[in-house]
Amino acid sequence: MVTVNGKDLDIAGTTLSDWLKTTDYDPRVIAVERNLEIVPKTAYSEIVLKDNDIVEVVSFVGGG
Repeated sequence: MVTVNGKDLDIAGTTLSDWLKTTDYDPRVIAVERNLEIVPKTAYSEIVLKDNDIVEVVSFVGGG
């Protein structure tokens, strides 16, 4: 199980990139942190999620 934004998901063994394709997140306007480290967008396809990983996805919102 991987914890994503506080929810446990059965996505261990999936790359971050492949998992993001199954979500409504727009990779152009998010930042992803895995185990307290920011993941560069260029590494999304290389990062394989593992049991007990903690992932936080943050969307950027514009405004003023």
